[in-house]
Amino acid sequence: MKPYWVILLGFGLLLLPGSEQAIGQAQRRPGVSPAERDFLNRHWRRPIPPQGAPPQRFSPVERSLAPQSCGTCHPAQFADWKTSLHSKSMGPGVAGQLVEMVKTDPEDARTCLNCHAPLAEQASQNPAFDASLQAQGLVCAGCHVRGHQRFGPPLREGSVTPAAPRQSLPHNGVTRNRAFLQSEFCASCHQFEPDGFALNGTLLENTYEEWRASSFAARGVQCQDCHMPDRRHLWRGIHDPETVRGALRITLNAERPGDEAVVTLTIASVGVGHHFPTYVTPLVVVRGELIDRAGRPVPGSAEEHMIGRQVALDLSRQIADTRIPAGGQARFVFRRRVDRTGLRFRGTVTVRPDEFYAGFFESLLAAGAGAGTAQIREAQRAARGSAFVIFERDMPLTRE
Repeated sequence: MKPYWVILLGFGLLLLPGSEQAIGQAQRRPGVSPAERDFLNRHWRRPIPPQGAPPQRFSPVERSLAPQSCGTCHPAQFADWKTSLHSKSMGPGVAGQLVEMVKTDPEDARTCLNCHAPLAEQASQNPAFDASLQAQGLVCAGCHVRGHQRFGPPLREGSVTPAAPRQSLPHNGVTRNRAFLQSEFCASCHQFEPDGFALNGTLLENTYEEWRASSFAARGVQCQDCHMPDRRHLWRGIHDPETVRGALRITLNAERPGDEAVVTLTIASVGVGHHFPTYVTPLVVVRGELIDRAGRPVPGSAEEHMIGRQVALDLSRQIADTRIPAGGQARFVFRRRVDRTGLRFRGTVTVRPDEFYAGFFESLLAAGAGAGTAQIREAQRAARGSAFVIFERDMPLTRE
């Protein structure tokens, strides 16, 4: 175990249902065909080979692998991508660890880059290396360009295929494959191999398999239907409050048998197509406490429960797994004595998307993060500042 760089995982994405129209379309979509699976195996061969020499007729924009160049003709997709976590997959937390890792174990560094910056041109110590491209993380070309050939999903229904020869089209046109619309396309980076690192018998990164076991998969609802609605390149997930609120149904109910109040807070996962939350990085905190007439918390009345997969910082053991499976729910019962008038119960649900990272980065800084110290410190501040409240409600417990 190498605890210094043991966590370079995905982005904690949250699967949400798309519009009714999108889900209806998904229900009619067949699974991955053998030909599409062959395509995926070729497309995600690791490491991705260098692009090589571009066709001679290509313009500088067509030759470029930079997302800004793609944005010349695809401004909407580029604008979305800039706001996404894919564009930040080589942020200071990852980059700060790689500073030391490339010196001591370049093979492990390359493994991390396989998802965080997958192009050969983004990997150091090769003739095609482009440092500015590496810093931009999962760029457009990471999914869409192989050997300077462009790949993408089938045209939308009603779209017209250009009649001109491919050689006369920008970047020689596009090779289209339905695999771009399937969850298996995402599994390459959001699912560990069966023999990958596991704790308590469960792979550390297991999102695709969680989805595959859910009713979403049975209905044909793919990752793209929810994370890329209308084919937008947003990939909103656990870091986005609106996305999380829309995926859950949270209710608060109270009963008063005698002098005791029994308050039940229920969180139903109605729109998450995998465990909530997936990965070991986020933590959801459910808190209940009494509030007096002046709005002050009653000392000793607070109680907290955690939803998440909690593991040791060095990944040596799993502490607890209290996540909610797709379609499931969690109920938290708070019992409090009501000994005065004016008391209210306050229920709060807070999401900490980067809880594991916050502690992990603190441990790196305490141990000495080497040349990456400044970047790790920046990442630690961002991790601590990413928490947000998705639910807060006060409920009266006494009559005035």
